[in-house]
Amino acid sequence: MIKVEEAIKIIEANSTKMPTKRLAVSKALNYVLAEKIVSPINMPPFRQSAMDGYAFKHTIRHQYDIVGVSQAGDHSNIKLEATEAIRIFTGAYVPDDADTVVMQEHVMANKDSILIATMPEKSSNVRPIGEQIAKDDIVFEANTLITPAAIGFLACLGITEVTVYKKPKAAILVTGNELVEPGQKLKKGKIFESNSIMLEAALQTIGIKKTKVFRVKDNLKATKKALKEILKKNDIVLISGGISVGDYDFVKEALLQNDVKELFYKINQRPGKPMFFGSKNETLVFALPGNPASSLTNFYIYVAPAVKNRMGFAAIHKPKLVRKLNSDIKNETGKTLFLKAKYDETNVTVLNGQSSAMLNTFAVANSLLIVPENVENYKEGQEVFLLPID
Repeated sequence: MIKVEEAIKIIEANSTKMPTKRLAVSKALNYVLAEKIVSPINMPPFRQSAMDGYAFKHTIRHQYDIVGVSQAGDHSNIKLEATEAIRIFTGAYVPDDADTVVMQEHVMANKDSILIATMPEKSSNVRPIGEQIAKDDIVFEANTLITPAAIGFLACLGITEVTVYKKPKAAILVTGNELVEPGQKLKKGKIFESNSIMLEAALQTIGIKKTKVFRVKDNLKATKKALKEILKKNDIVLISGGISVGDYDFVKEALLQNDVKELFYKINQRPGKPMFFGSKNETLVFALPGNPASSLTNFYIYVAPAVKNRMGFAAIHKPKLVRKLNSDIKNETGKTLFLKAKYDETNVTVLNGQSSAMLNTFAVANSLLIVPENVENYKEGQEVFLLPID
């Protein structure tokens, strides 16, 4: 059995990045860049008006003759004298002889001339060339997550394709004779299976939208056979249940018989102690506890960072938060505790219902409060570390 910190380090050391591929910008949402991108143009590529109004050369004058119009998309070659201005609209080309745009609300105008009632400062309301970014400047560094705004920015620079890390193919194997799918009749001795849909949803929050789910009864032959095929076709394999030491827990043996290399088994923590982590070639295997709260706890602490590392994220761990406790905490286990909790701007409250089988508290929690294995108690008002999960 190893410490939490050791488990995290082993997972990080074995979570290699996925291969790369070229992808259309329009299809790249929630992928991670595999290389930096430089701008092929200045943005804006010409001086633009930031307002609807009038463009002119700034002087002490307040009255100007209107000699033309510049709309968005035009490239006006109008030559302006010191006494002249043009009507201009937001995003339109500002003539070379103009240096300032006055808002239309600040002028009195007729069809031939304007009188500026409120004179703007020189260069007001003119977007200079390269204001957003200059040609050959870095748009995004490698390992940047592509967001909707990033897609828009890349498109406005004329960039149509990017190199990204492929997303790992993920599969979930659910074990347990007692499990039935939601929607079926619940017979005595049976419970509804929830871990697969929960883990699917958790994977979606970090960008894995499609996950294959497999189910197997509690016997070694069936488990071994299912894993053999799953390991061939996936980069991340999550197994729910069957990893403890009961008479019907066959997962670890089935993994070893499929030549999965054991990297660790069991972590000195509560909940989530009976977890197996291993690899076969480049495929990572996480055999998670069957109890739902244990399974989800270990997903947040171990699985999510590993998946994000494979996807190419620069930061794979969420920054920890510091809050003041609303009550005392005792830790007589000698294990690291991960307690479902709810924090606000200053304080954190440990929630009732910490059982590894209970999801009702997890459903309203926004963090896991971390009590290190060498800490026997925390006092009310003491500062503690939290892992945010909201």
